[in-house]
Amino acid sequence: MAEAPRVYPIRLYGDPVLRRKARPVQPNETLTVPGAGPQSLREIANTMLETMFEARGVGLAAPQVGLPVRLFVAVEYEDDEEEQEGQDKPLKSRVLREFVMLNPVLTVIDKKKDRSYQEGCLSIPGIYEEGVPRARAVAVRYTDLDGQEHTVEAEDYLARVFQHETDHLDGVFFLDRLPPEVTEDHRRELAAMQRRAKQFLSDLAEAEKRRREQQG
Repeated sequence: MAEAPRVYPIRLYGDPVLRRKARPVQPNETLTVPGAGPQSLREIANTMLETMFEARGVGLAAPQVGLPVRLFVAVEYEDDEEEQEGQDKPLKSRVLREFVMLNPVLTVIDKKKDRSYQEGCLSIPGIYEEGVPRARAVAVRYTDLDGQEHTVEAEDYLARVFQHETDHLDGVFFLDRLPPEVTEDHRRELAAMQRRAKQFLSDLAEAEKRRREQQG
């Protein structure tokens, strides 16, 4: 049995799992992230958070680690990046709130669109764009790891994070919400990511084949 990893590889643009609509998930499920052994949903969520922190992200959806289920993790940080610049303050020490959302249902509560923030994605590293239209305020109804239902409201940047991660559960990238020419502008970088994604899947399949052969 494969050992539980400290962090997961993050799937890149071009990986088919990132375009699939994720299925609902139950808090008591045991699942297997490709390349890792079976884990409880709590273990998976904790590893996703560690993966997100290591990548210096603000959110991470299950499809981004190869698991097509409706789960994402996210955090709200202190708004002190400029104050802490150069001081190497650990990212985790800036966390105000931490979210693990199962089967999130997002409702817009302020339809006015905000295009002022720069947006990026851990599955499209190095590409950032302004102008992604997002609702200014949303409410998210979700289930936690104990099976309890909650609703949280968010505005501005945190609302954008929740919308971004919910998009991932439906196979949508932030680039899809911009004019096609923006994606075309990044054609070379995206093509390189697609090649890396294809190689990763090939390596993953080969490792799984060797594992099965060793098991007899």
